[in-house]
Amino acid sequence: DSPFPQGIELFCQPSGWQLVPERQPASFFVAVLTDINSERHYCACFTFWEGLDNPQVKGTPIDAGDADEADEEPAVVQHAKLFAPKSLVVVSRLDYTEAFRNCLGLIYTVHVDGLSTPLETVIGNLLTCVIPVAGGSQRTITLGAGDRQVIQTPINDALPVSGSSVAQLFRQLGIVNVLYLFCAALTEHKILFLSSSYQRLTDACRGLLAIMFPLKYSFTYVPILPGKLLEVLSTPTPFIIGVNSFFRSETQELLDVIIADLDGGTVTIPECVHISLLPEPLLQQTQTALSMVLDPELEFSDQAFPPQSMHPSALKIQDKEIRAVFLWLFARLFQGYRWCLHIIRIHPEPVIRFHKAAFLGQRSLTEDDFLMKVLDGMAFAGFVSERGPPYRATDLFDDLVANQVERIRQEEACPHKVMNHIKELAEQLFKNENPYPAVAMHKVQRPSETSQSTDQSRTPFPVLDDVAVQLFIDHAVAKLNNSPPVVKAELKSMVPSGPPLGDIVDRNGNVMANSARRLEVVRNCITYIFDNKMLEAKKLMPAVLRALKGRTARVCLTQELNQHVLQNRAVLDDQQFDYIVRMMNCTLQDCSHMDEHGIAAALLPLVTAFCRKLGAGITQFAYSCVQEHMVWTTMQFWEAMFYSDVQNHIKALYMETDDGDQQRSGSRREISALELAAEQNRLWPTLSKEMQTERVQKEESTVFSQAIHYANRMSYLLLPLDTSKNRLLRSSGLGDVESVSNSYVTNSIAGSMAESYDTESGFEDAESSDVANSVVRFINRFVDKVCNESGVTNEHLKALHTMIPDIVQMHIETLDAVHRESKRLPPIQKPKLLRPTLLPGEELVMDGMRVHLIPDGREEATGQMGGPPLLPAEGAIFLTTYRLIFKGTPSDALVGEQIVTRSFPIASLTKEKRISVTLTMDQFVQEGLQLRSCTFQLMKIAFDEEVASDLAESFRKHLHKLRFPQHVQGTFAFTVGQSGKLVLEPKTKDKNQSLRTLSKNLVKNAKRTISRQYVGRKKEVPATWENRSSFQSELDEDEISVSEEVDQSALTLSSTIRSSDRQTMSNVVERACCRDYQRLGLGTLSNSLTRSKNEPFRISTANRMYTVCRSYPGLLIIPQNIPDSTINRICRCYRQNRFPVVCWRHSRTKAVLLRSAGLHGKGVVSFFKSPNAPTLLLTPQLLMSLTFCFCFSSQLVPSQADSTSLEQEKYLQAIISSMPSYSESTGRNTLSGFTSTHMNTSGQNSPRGKWGSIRGSGRLSAYNPDIGTRLAGKESPQPNGGPNDPLFLRQQKAYLYIIGDKAQLKVRRNDSFQQWEVIPIEVCDVRQVKNSFKKLMKACVPSSQTTEPNMSFLRLLEDSEWMTLLHRVLQVSVLVVELLDTGSSVMVSLEDGWDVTTQVVSLVQLLSDPYYRTFDGFRLLVEKEWLSFGHRFSHRGAQTLGSQSSGFTPVFLQFLDCVHQIHLQFPMEFEFSQYYLKFLAYHYMSNRFRTFLLDSDYDRIELGVLYEEKSDRRNPQVCKSVWDYVDRLNKKAPVFYNYMYSPEDEEVLRPYTFISNLKVWDFYLEETLSDGPPYDWELRSRQESLAEETAEKADTGAPKSQRHIVWPCYDNLSKVIPDAITKLLQDLQDLEAELGHTSEKWKDTWDKIKTTQRTETKLESKPSFSSSLLMSSNLSHQRRSQGVCLQDSRVGSSIKLGLDCEASATSTPVAGRPSTSTLYSQFQSTESENRSFEGILYKRGALLKPWKPRWFVLDKTKHQLRYYDSRQDKDCKGVIELSDVESVTVGTPAMGAPKNVEEKAFFDLKTAKRMYNLCAQESSNAQLWMDSIQSCLSDA
Repeated sequence: DSPFPQGIELFCQPSGWQLVPERQPASFFVAVLTDINSERHYCACFTFWEGLDNPQVKGTPIDAGDADEADEEPAVVQHAKLFAPKSLVVVSRLDYTEAFRNCLGLIYTVHVDGLSTPLETVIGNLLTCVIPVAGGSQRTITLGAGDRQVIQTPINDALPVSGSSVAQLFRQLGIVNVLYLFCAALTEHKILFLSSSYQRLTDACRGLLAIMFPLKYSFTYVPILPGKLLEVLSTPTPFIIGVNSFFRSETQELLDVIIADLDGGTVTIPECVHISLLPEPLLQQTQTALSMVLDPELEFSDQAFPPQSMHPSALKIQDKEIRAVFLWLFARLFQGYRWCLHIIRIHPEPVIRFHKAAFLGQRSLTEDDFLMKVLDGMAFAGFVSERGPPYRATDLFDDLVANQVERIRQEEACPHKVMNHIKELAEQLFKNENPYPAVAMHKVQRPSETSQSTDQSRTPFPVLDDVAVQLFIDHAVAKLNNSPPVVKAELKSMVPSGPPLGDIVDRNGNVMANSARRLEVVRNCITYIFDNKMLEAKKLMPAVLRALKGRTARVCLTQELNQHVLQNRAVLDDQQFDYIVRMMNCTLQDCSHMDEHGIAAALLPLVTAFCRKLGAGITQFAYSCVQEHMVWTTMQFWEAMFYSDVQNHIKALYMETDDGDQQRSGSRREISALELAAEQNRLWPTLSKEMQTERVQKEESTVFSQAIHYANRMSYLLLPLDTSKNRLLRSSGLGDVESVSNSYVTNSIAGSMAESYDTESGFEDAESSDVANSVVRFINRFVDKVCNESGVTNEHLKALHTMIPDIVQMHIETLDAVHRESKRLPPIQKPKLLRPTLLPGEELVMDGMRVHLIPDGREEATGQMGGPPLLPAEGAIFLTTYRLIFKGTPSDALVGEQIVTRSFPIASLTKEKRISVTLTMDQFVQEGLQLRSCTFQLMKIAFDEEVASDLAESFRKHLHKLRFPQHVQGTFAFTVGQSGKLVLEPKTKDKNQSLRTLSKNLVKNAKRTISRQYVGRKKEVPATWENRSSFQSELDEDEISVSEEVDQSALTLSSTIRSSDRQTMSNVVERACCRDYQRLGLGTLSNSLTRSKNEPFRISTANRMYTVCRSYPGLLIIPQNIPDSTINRICRCYRQNRFPVVCWRHSRTKAVLLRSAGLHGKGVVSFFKSPNAPTLLLTPQLLMSLTFCFCFSSQLVPSQADSTSLEQEKYLQAIISSMPSYSESTGRNTLSGFTSTHMNTSGQNSPRGKWGSIRGSGRLSAYNPDIGTRLAGKESPQPNGGPNDPLFLRQQKAYLYIIGDKAQLKVRRNDSFQQWEVIPIEVCDVRQVKNSFKKLMKACVPSSQTTEPNMSFLRLLEDSEWMTLLHRVLQVSVLVVELLDTGSSVMVSLEDGWDVTTQVVSLVQLLSDPYYRTFDGFRLLVEKEWLSFGHRFSHRGAQTLGSQSSGFTPVFLQFLDCVHQIHLQFPMEFEFSQYYLKFLAYHYMSNRFRTFLLDSDYDRIELGVLYEEKSDRRNPQVCKSVWDYVDRLNKKAPVFYNYMYSPEDEEVLRPYTFISNLKVWDFYLEETLSDGPPYDWELRSRQESLAEETAEKADTGAPKSQRHIVWPCYDNLSKVIPDAITKLLQDLQDLEAELGHTSEKWKDTWDKIKTTQRTETKLESKPSFSSSLLMSSNLSHQRRSQGVCLQDSRVGSSIKLGLDCEASATSTPVAGRPSTSTLYSQFQSTESENRSFEGILYKRGALLKPWKPRWFVLDKTKHQLRYYDSRQDKDCKGVIELSDVESVTVGTPAMGAPKNVEEKAFFDLKTAKRMYNLCAQESSNAQLWMDSIQSCLSDA
C-alpha cells in the first residue's frame, strides 16, 4: 500500500553497484530509514549475483519495485562473463530481521531451484501477512511454498527489542568504550560506527539505542550510510551513523566525530571533544555490575576453589542482563523526577514542565556536567512529554523508578544484591521479547547446494506479473475490512510518583548542612530584629551572615521571615528594614543563576511584603534593595517560578470542587498536583461538553491572571530604584553568568543563556536603549514563552502585551518617588571617619573615601589564630603626599572600639590591581583595589557604595601620579613642606651634559655653601668666584692634562688643586669618604709639603669634576706613584668607567680592599676563545696588553696600546707593592715573611678540589676543579658555610685576589709566580634579586588564604630563593674577610660595580672593622660605599616615571638583611639595635628623606642637595637627611641603641652563612595594626598625646584596670612591653620630671652606670653572678671568637685556628662539635662565672685509684661544688650538689695521699650516696674550704 522510499537502490548496495568477475555468495542485511514523520522503516535487503554475457545490456527493472536492480558502467573489462548484483527488498515498519531473512531466502530458493509454486503467490502472501504491533501474541505464517514460521510479538512495544545486539556490542567494544559511547549519545555528540559487515552496523546501532531506554534518540539515525551520501557526516547536528570500513579514509578528517571501530574494538575520541561521564559513584557501580554480567568468573578467579558453574549466561539472556543494568542506572539517575514536574494545564490536554534547577538542587548534582547536559538534551525533553502525563499506560521503568527506589538505595553498596535485582529485571525484559517458550515450528527451505554452486548460465530473475500480485492484495484487504477490528485494550492508570526527593537526597548532599546551633542563631537574630532588640541583633549579625553560607540556614531564614508577614505585608522601621535586607542579600548572594535550592523562589513573595514607610504615603519595599543578583535576570528562574505558582493555583481550583470528598476522607495526606491531574484525566471523558469547556476556560484564566501577576513581579525586581542605572544591561551580565556556572558552560547552557538576553532587540548597545524598554522587552519575551506553552488564547496574549508597558511605566513613577524620599533618609549610622595623624609637612591629597579593608592571606588579623577578628574593618582611605593610610574600626561589633590603621609610603607601592570584592555585610559585589607595597604591606580595599566610581578612578590616577613623579624632585622628600606641591617638570636634558653646565652648578653650590661650612679647622680665604674670569678656560681638557704632567710625587695635593677649585674641594673633603680615608691612613688633604713621599696611597682629584667616572665620588684613593693622566686611560677598560680604587685598608695586615666594575665584555675572553688558547702562558704583561689591545684596537696605534697596557699593569703592580708583606718578601715572592701557625700542618701536595660552597642556586656549578692551583683547598666545607679555608693549606698565596664574575672571567692561569689571582664566582643578577623579592613579598604577605600544601609560607619562602641569595652574598664576603685577614689584598670586580660589589665591599668592612658597627661608622659606611660610590637608588627603587619600567630591585634591603643576619649571630658587637636596621630599611623605600634618592654624588650636586645645611631653617621640623633624624631621635630616646653592645678590640666577625643558620627577618612579617608602621616617630608621639587627652576627658573616676591585653599583629610590643632597661630609663626621667630636676640625657645616665659597673667589677676579687649580666665589660658572646676547624683528609688531625681574644678558655668549641657550655655559661666566659670560692684540692679516687689534684669551684648561685681537671678546663668532671651534703668533717690521711701535706689539711664530705675524701695544700686552706661549704649549707 505504500510506495518504496526514494533512493532505496543506494541502500541496497551501500558501496555502489558494480559488476564482478566472480559470483559472490548471496548476502542479507537490514537498513533503517526514517521518514518525515520520524517513523522508522526497516528495509530488509537480499542480494544475489546473476551472470551477464555482455556488460552493455541493461537489466530491466522489475515491476512493483519488490526487487530492484541497477548497475554502473564498468571499466574496460577483459572477462568474458561478468556477474551483476540483484537485490530483493522488503520494506516494513516492523523489525523482524529473522523473518525477513527467511522470506526473502524462500523467494530466492523458489526461483533458483525452480519450485512449482509461482513467485507471485509467495510474494502476494508475504505482502498480505498482518502482524499485530504488540500484545504478546504469536502468529504462524506461511507463504504457500510449503514453509511455516512462528512470529512472537513483544508484550509491551514501549520496551525496545534487542535480540542479542547489546551483548554483541559489548563483546566487540568492551565495557569502558561502550560507556563512553553511551554518555556521548546522551550528551548529544556525533557517533560513527565502522565495520566491514552491514548487518553488524545495524545491530550495533540497535544495541546502543536499546541501552538508552527510557530515553529515545531523536537525532539523525542511519545504521547503514551509502558511500554516495558520505557528506552527511559533516552535518552540524548530532547523529549515530554506520559506515562500511571501506570508506575509513574519508572519515579521517572529521574533527568532532567519535569513531567506533567494531572490527578493531576501538573508540577514538578527537581532542576537541570532551565527553562528560556519569557522576561518581554511579560510574564505578555501573562498571562493576557490567563486568559481573559479562565476566562472572572475574570475581572468583583468585579463589583456590572456584565455583563450578560460573559461566556467562547465553547471549540472549546476557543481552537482557546488560539492558537491566542500564535500566537500573536510569532509575538511579532519574529517581524522584516526577516530584519536579509542574502541571500547568490539565484540560483539554495535560501540559507538563520539568523543573530542572529544583531536581539538580535536591539531588545535590548542580555541579555535575553529565546530568546537566542530559536534562538539557532533546531526548530528555521527549522523555518528559511522553512520561510526564499522570494518567497513561505504565511500563517496567515507571514501576522501577516509583516502587523500587528504596530497594535500589539499600542494595547499592552490595554488588550481589544488585546482581539479583538485575537478574529479575532481565527476566522481565526477556519475557517481554519472548512471551512463549520457544516453539520449534520453523520450516523454511534453503536453496539446494548444487544450484548454488553450479556455474551454469541461470535464467535471470523473472519480471513479476503485477496484476497477479495486486489480486492477492485486494483479496486480503477485502477480508480485513469484513473481519471485526482488533482492539488492543490499553490499560491506563495513574502513574505512581515514588518517594519524594527530599528523602532520597544524595549521600554527599548534606555537606553544607548546618548544625542546629547555627539555625538557632538565625532564628534568634530574626526574633531580636522583630522585637526591636537592635543591639542584640547587631552582635549576632556577623555570625548569622556566616551561617547563611549554608543551605539549611537559608531555608530556615525564609521560613522564619514568612511567619512575620501578615496579610502579605510587614511594615518595619529603618533599622529593621536594613537588617532584613542585609540578610536577604546575603542569602541571595550564594544562589546561582539557576536557584537550584529554591531560595530565591521562597524569598520572592517576601521581598514584596517587607517594607518601610518613607514619608507621606510613600512605602519602600525590600525588592528595591535586593536587585543586584544574577538570579533575577535569568529567564529560566522566572519560568520555573511561574509554573510552580500556576500549578498551585490550578490545584486549588480543583481542590475546591472536590471539597466534599476531602472532608470525607479527613485524615488523608495532601494530594499532589499530579495525582489530582490523573484523577481529573480519568473523569474527563465522563463530563458533559459544557462542563469540559467551563473547566478549560477556568484554567486558562488562572494562567492569564498569573501572567499579569508575574509581569508586575518582574518589573519590581528588574527596575532599579535609580532608574538611570539598568541592571539588565550591566556589562557584566553574561560574563557573570559564565563565572557563576563555569563548571558547566556546555553548548546547551550557553545557548539557553543566550536566549535570556535578547540579542536582536538591541541589547548590545546597552547605553542607547533606556531602562523601561529593555525591561518591557524582557517581560514580553517571558510572557510570550509561558503563554504559548500553557495555551493562553491570543486575545488574552494581546491584552497582556498592551498591559505590560503600562505596568512598567506605573512602577517607574512610584519608584521615582521612593528614590527621592530614600535620598532624604538619614544615612545608616556608619562608623564616623577617623582622621589620621600626619607628619609635619605631610598634606592630604585626597580626603578620606569610605572603604572596607578586606582580610588578605595573613591570618593573624582575621581572628582565625585566636585573638579578635580585626579585619574586615570599615573606615576611610586617605591619600597624602607621603603615605596611603587606612584608618577605621573592625566590622565585628565585639572589637568595634579598637582602631585599625594600616599604611605605607606611596613611594613603596609596587603593584596595584583592581579586584571585585563581596563584603559579607552588604553582599554587593563592589569594586576594590589591591595595593602591594615593598614595605611588606598589602591593602585590599573595597570602596563603599557611597563612593562614586569616578572618584575611585581619580584616586587611582592621583596615586599613580604621586608614585611615579616626572622627576625625583617630585618625590615627598623634595616637596615636603611646599604647600603649593609644585612638581618640577624638568627640561629634557641631554644625556652627556657638557662640563660647562656642571661647572656652573658646582660654582653655584659652592657659593651657597661658603658661609655654611662646619669644618672646624682654619681655612685660607680663597679668591671669590666673581674675580675668576679665566675659570671657564681652565676647565678645558688640554690644560688639565698639561698640568698633570708635572712630576706628581713632587707636588702635594693642595698645590695641584687650583685655588678656584679649593672651595668646592673643602666640601668634598667633608664627605664621608674623605673622613674615612683619613681615619684609615690612606692619605690626607693637607696644605703642608711635609707629606712623606713613601706613603703608598694618595687621594687623587682626577674625578673632581666627575669627568673620569660620573658615578664615583670626587676624591679617590689610588697608588701614590700612578699619575692622574693614567686614570683617564685605565678607566675605559671597565664598565661605566668604574676603575679599581681603594676603599679600605686592614689596620694590621695593611692589605687593601679595592672595588671596581667588571671589565668590558670583549677583550680577554674573546681572545681565549681562539684555537691556540691552551698553549698560551699568560703573564700579567700579556694579560694587560691583551685587555687593552682589545679595548682600544679601534682607536689607538700599537705603541699607545702598549703604553696603556703597561700603565694598567703598573697600576695593579703599584697596589701590590704597597703591601708590607710584598716588600718584605724575597725575590721569589714566596711569602717568606708570612709565618703563621696556619701553615704548619698543611701537607706538601694537598689534593686539588672545589671551593666549599660557592655555588649556583642549589646546583653545583661547574667550577674548574683547580681555581688557580694554589687556591685548591679541601673538599669538606667549613662548619660555618664559608669556603674551605684554602689559604692556610697552601704553600704560597697571591698578593692580590680579583673576585670577578664567573661569566666574564673564563681565564685560568697556571703560572706559579703570579702575583695576582682571579677567583671567578657566580653573582646574582639584579633580575634575580627583583624576582626573588617579588616572591618573598608574596610569601610574607599573601593576597589570599590558601590551604594548598605547596603554597605554605615555608614552601613559598624556599621558592623565592631570597635566603639563597643572602647566603651567596654573605659567603663571598666571609671569603674576602679571610683573604684580607691573611694579608692578601682583594679587588671586588663584579657587574657594573654598584650592586653586588657594593654589598660585598660594605659587608667586608663591617665584618673586619669594629668602627663600622657603631652609629657613626655605619652611617659613614653607607654614605661612602652606597651613596658616594653611586649605588643607583632612584633607578633600583623605581622612584620616577622614567625608571617605572625597571621595577623595584631592593639591593640595599638585601644588604641590610645580611647585616641583620650578622647582628643576630653577634648581638654584642653592634652599637645599634635591630630596630635601627628596620628603620633604615623602611625609610630607604619611603622617600621621606633625601638620603636615599638619586643615583650618584654627581646627580646630587646637580640638584644642589649634596652640601645642604643640616636642616631647613624655615621648617625645623622637617629633616632632609635620615642621619640627622636618627641623631635627633637618638638624643631623645634609646630606640636605636643596643644595650648588649660590648665590643672587643679589633674583632673580626666570621658569621655562619649556611641557609640553615639564616633567619627570616621579622621586618618582613610583623605588623602593627594599632597605629601603623612604627618607623615615623612623630606620629607615635602625636598619637600618644592625643590618646592622653581623650583619656583625661573620659576619666570619670571609674577604677582603671592596670591590665592591658596585648594582641598579635595589633599592638606594638616594644611600646606596650618595653625591655627592662628602657623602662628603667623612662621611669628615671619621669621621676626627675616630678622632682623638677632637669632630666639628664639617657646616654649620659647609661654611660655613668656602665663606668661605675666596670670599676665595681674590678674591685671585687671574687665576682658574683649578681653583678649585672648585661653590663659586665668582658662579656664574651658565645660566637665571639669562632674557631675554624679543618679536617685533613689523610691524617685526620684537625688544625685549630681560633683567633684567641683573651685565653684559650674564651674561644668557643668548634661548631662541628656539640657545645658543652651550660645554660649559665652561655653568655660569658668561664672567668666571670659564678664562682664564690675556687682553688685546687686533691680528691681521692674510687677504690684502688690514686689521689688527683682537681680544680674545685664552689658555686653559691647554683648551690653546687664542681670540679675540673684544670683551671682552664670547661668540661666539668663532676658535680656535688650541696643539697645532698650531710656533713663536713676533718679527715685523716689515707693510703696514697699526697706527701708533705699536714694532717689538718684533710677533710671529708659526706653525701647521701658516698663519702668524698679531700685534701688541701695547707691546713688554713682546708679550714677556709670547710667554712665556705658550711656557710653555703647553713644559707640553704
